[in-house]
Amino acid sequence: MERPVSKLGERLSGLQVRRPGVPLVVAGLITAVALAYAAKLRVQTGFESLLPESRASVQELRRVAALTSGVSTLFVVLEAGERTPVSALRATADALVPELKKLGPPWVGEAESGVHEAVRFLGPRAGLFLSKDRLEALRDDVEARYSRAVGEATGLFVNLDDEPAKAEPLDFASLRDRLRIEDADPDQYPDGYYQSRDGKTLVVLVRSKIHGSDFDRGAEAIRLVREVVERVNPARFDPGITVGYSGDLATAVSEYQAINRDLTDVGLLGAALITAVVLLYYLRLRTVAVMLVTIGVGVAWTFGATMLTVGRLNIATGFLFTIIAGNGINFGIIYMARYLEARRKGSPLAQAIDVARHETWVPTLTAAVAAGASYGSLGATDFRGFHDFGLIGGLGMVLCWLATYLVLPSLLALAERAIPLERDFGGPLSWVRKRLEGGGVAFARPFEAMVRRAPGGLAVGGAVLTLAGAVGIVLWVRADPMEYDLRNLRTDVSSRANEIRLNKLGDDITGHVGAAGMAILVDRPEQVPELSKVLLARRDAAPAAAKPFQRLHALQDFVPAEQEAKIPLLLKIRQRLVRAHERGALAEADWKRIVPVLPPADLKRFGLADLPDGVARAFTESDGTRGRIVYISPTADASVDDAHYLFRWADSYREARLPDGSLVRGSGRAVIYADMWTSVVEDVPLAVLLSFAATVLVVVLAFRAGRSSLAVLGSLLVGVAWMAGLLVLFDVKLNFLNFIALPITFGIGVDYSVNVVQRYVREGRGSALLALRETGGAVTLCSLTTTLGYLALVRSTNFAVRSLGIAAFIGEVCCLLASVLVLPAVLYWLDRRREA
Repeated sequence: MERPVSKLGERLSGLQVRRPGVPLVVAGLITAVALAYAAKLRVQTGFESLLPESRASVQELRRVAALTSGVSTLFVVLEAGERTPVSALRATADALVPELKKLGPPWVGEAESGVHEAVRFLGPRAGLFLSKDRLEALRDDVEARYSRAVGEATGLFVNLDDEPAKAEPLDFASLRDRLRIEDADPDQYPDGYYQSRDGKTLVVLVRSKIHGSDFDRGAEAIRLVREVVERVNPARFDPGITVGYSGDLATAVSEYQAINRDLTDVGLLGAALITAVVLLYYLRLRTVAVMLVTIGVGVAWTFGATMLTVGRLNIATGFLFTIIAGNGINFGIIYMARYLEARRKGSPLAQAIDVARHETWVPTLTAAVAAGASYGSLGATDFRGFHDFGLIGGLGMVLCWLATYLVLPSLLALAERAIPLERDFGGPLSWVRKRLEGGGVAFARPFEAMVRRAPGGLAVGGAVLTLAGAVGIVLWVRADPMEYDLRNLRTDVSSRANEIRLNKLGDDITGHVGAAGMAILVDRPEQVPELSKVLLARRDAAPAAAKPFQRLHALQDFVPAEQEAKIPLLLKIRQRLVRAHERGALAEADWKRIVPVLPPADLKRFGLADLPDGVARAFTESDGTRGRIVYISPTADASVDDAHYLFRWADSYREARLPDGSLVRGSGRAVIYADMWTSVVEDVPLAVLLSFAATVLVVVLAFRAGRSSLAVLGSLLVGVAWMAGLLVLFDVKLNFLNFIALPITFGIGVDYSVNVVQRYVREGRGSALLALRETGGAVTLCSLTTTLGYLALVRSTNFAVRSLGIAAFIGEVCCLLASVLVLPAVLYWLDRRREA
């Protein structure tokens, strides 16, 4: 097997030296196609994108979203200046609403500045929401007051009691209080407007047919709304008026744009750091250029293949650009180090390329397969955040290795034809390079000095720290290292503080149903009362300090019971009030205020279909179906950022079995996050076990199960134990993203010890320091590029991504130190003992 592979490698090397353009044209065509596919990739920002589509919670979320796809909201928030009158805000809103409606679907399905439609319909019918007993008491009271008021107005009232009468006057204030719906706040919507109580803020609510996940069209909808606002020009009503935008549509678009900016910033920082450290090591611009082109090709191939195999990115995989670049450039580093070593010894181009290929392809392929297997272990999990990460990462390692051995030698040959390596152009880099041994910064020299001076101390110290790390991880697991504060998993909103403030204003002022709650969609409206009974029974059975939710909201709440019995009572009350006004028993000012809540003369029974759109809109599906949506809102004193509460909330409505035997499922952020966390906890042990098993298998096969494989695996275990100890020491909490650092550390961390041991085996016993000197520098550079790729993630605005960068950074540093300190120290120490 080795001989045919070697023959093929020799032919490829010959082609790359004689005709470098041929492999480069082939690679260029593949890269062009890959880039075309990669450009189609989009990042899915929702937590549901991290779960498999087969999950019941994800399927239910998709079903609800498909049926209610026309309910994205956009708040146009008008804020008054110090001297802006209330009337100016209302005039601005009144001018905006008809202009916004002109945009029409899909951009604007509806625009409103208040609950005027609901007030006009429900205000005169408020009495129907009272109990029959309360209505009868009110009727009797109105009768008594009517008789007294009319008597006093006509002079016919005679008080037969000894004490003066204490009856309340028949006025608007007393009637409004008696007719008020229970728990309703009469001052929430001043004169029906979405306006704050102090009158300083007014919200125009826009409902769009554009779904929040359609970022391009969502951005276009916001742009069109902004144009309308600018055309209406709020400043002409009062120069102190300011305008802001919020709502779920604005938030979705803003978060997507923030993630794209974040990806760009992190990618550019990672590329800059990797370029800088490679240049520092080689001190040759040509070397840096050809290596960057090579890794660029590998990354392009990876994400072109990602579009074909996965078809999307999510919050876990969106930042793989820098990780794959940092890992994938390692193969080129090892190849380049051996190539330059051969050239320094006087080998011509063709021989140097052949030597570099021959002596590096096995260890780099071993490292690539180990890293790919480590990533691939994640692909065996059910959690899509892990699965996609593993699949893309595994593809990346293999494709970057292939790009290295196809593109890099050809680029070197082409560069040699244009400018021979021996030519010196002078300048600072040349001056520094001439004064350094090996032509670049000797990254391995400090490690070599430490190993030479105290091999026994390093070996014993490494063992002690390994034991401490093993003990620490046991204590860490017992203490529950999970992250339960969701604020530490989201994007840093400090740069979007005003948007968050406006969003809260919009939610509070409009009372937007579903803004903080979760939605349940039943099959038939008739199931809503039964569902409410089941869920409310669960809430009421829970301890006072552990209530899972506050209340339920359904369209059925707006259809009162016993209407046939209540309508005659209300009509009687109306009759008395009208006659009282006609006879002068009601002041004209009170009468004008009573008219809006006066039951209509043609009052009749109404159902779900009779409710106006202004009332039913939040409970109406995209096809017009009403009454199947139920919202469940959190308890007032609970934090929806506390995962413990979120789990309790999710369990309360995840599934409900109704008396007729039907099963109703609920979904939303609470259930999605709970399922995501459960999936992570279930999948991580499997991923870690598979990653370690795959790494062991690759190493054993590469070194034929000899002592060399034990040395490599021992070094890896030392690094992993140190990593665990540092995670415990720094109290790093585990979450759905930084869990990934555990399994991938096996495959990536083993790369360094593989190359050191491979060189040691080739040079023979007693060559530990030589292996460290010649290969340790390249190994250190490999680790630095990977480490800097991880370190770039710390710049991310997403706290979960930052935590991945920190955990992976710790693992990289620990595995590197184990490979260039403990491993060579043990080999050197054992060799000296054998010689003695």
